[in-house]
Parts: sequence; C-alpha cells; structure tokens
Amino acid sequence: MRKIITTTFVTLDGVMQAPGGSKEDTAEGFIYGGWMTDYNYWDEKADNIMDTKIQAAPFDLLLGKITYDIFAAYWPNHKEEQRWGKPYDRAKKYVVADKPFKLSWSNSALITGDVVAEIKKLKNSDGPDLLVYGSGKLIQTLLKNNLIDRLHIWTFPVTIGTGKKLFAEGTQPERFTPVNSKITSTGVIFATYEPLEPLKPESLAG
Repeated sequence: MRKIITTTFVTLDGVMQAPGGSKEDTAEGFIYGGWMTDYNYWDEKADNIMDTKIQAAPFDLLLGKITYDIFAAYWPNHKEEQRWGKPYDRAKKYVVADKPFKLSWSNSALITGDVVAEIKKLKNSDGPDLLVYGSGKLIQTLLKNNLIDRLHIWTFPVTIGTGKKLFAEGTQPERFTPVNSKITSTGVIFATYEPLEPLKPESLAG
C-alpha cells in the first residue's frame, strides 16, 4: 500500500495560502501571497531536510487542480533543476479536480467523480508513496476521510490573520504522534506527524 504524505508551509497562525508568490492564489481577496519567499526564510538546512526527509526516495505526486496548474506552468520548463524539477518531471502526477480538464503536463492522470473512492484505489495500488504539496482543498478531503499517513509541516515565523488554513473544515478529532522535528537557521520549524487514533470526547474527561 502506498502512503499519502503531505508537505505544507504554514504561518504561525496556520495559513497555508499562496506561500510562494503574490499571484499563486488570490481567492477571497488574499493579498499576502509570497509570505514564505519574501524574507529569505529558506536556507541550506531546509534544502537538506527536503533531500533527506521528504524526497529521498522515489515518489509520485497527488495534487489539487490549483497546485497542479501552478506546477505545470513552471516545472516543465525547468526539468533539469535537481531538487524539484527533475523528480517532479519523472513522477506520475495524479490530479484531483471537481470536473474534467485538459492536463498540460506529461505523465499526468486525472482523478474526478468519486474522488475518495479513487484515491483509496490509488493508495492500494502498487507504486511509490504519494506526495501532496499545497492543494488546500484536497487536503481537507484527505483529512475528512483519514487518508493521510504522514504530515510534514513547515511553520514559518510570521502571522497573517487571514487566508486558507491547513486544519480547516476537513479536520477530525484525532491524536497524532510526532516522529521528527528540526529548526532552521531562520527560525522555521519543520515537524513530522503521523495519525495515532481518533480522539473521543470521553478521553478528555477530567
């Protein structure tokens, strides 16, 4: 069985919307796009974490449509970039969308219709683990249906106060176990969690 592994960049107040650029996602009038890149938060240690903790083994990609469109507009023109371009081009891209659309990136497959059932089939198929980047709407579906096996969360030392949250409407009462954590030279906290068990109201009783 494949694992579904999410990697999410969030602010201290939990916003995951448009970390990489001002035009990435302006839904609901969001004006703080690029909050991750504007202040040079990324460093050599972050690169090392990506290489050794997230993308060390072969992988496929599982993406929502917005993130797929962002990636497809950029990475096919940068196939030789070693850390992301080359492995992204090599990976099979599975794209979850509400309705069919033309896939512009080679080695891509569309998932639509009963997406939960289709994702479960994909998890049970042979192949490398499925990495999820961005894809806020898709993550809500995965959280709601307990389909995430591991979460990599990068928390940046900035607050915004508005925007799409990682733990939004799909969030379930659940315990997680921390399996790894590091902090970069710029104060970014990298932490990995795996789901442990559903959280029952009676377990919180005093």
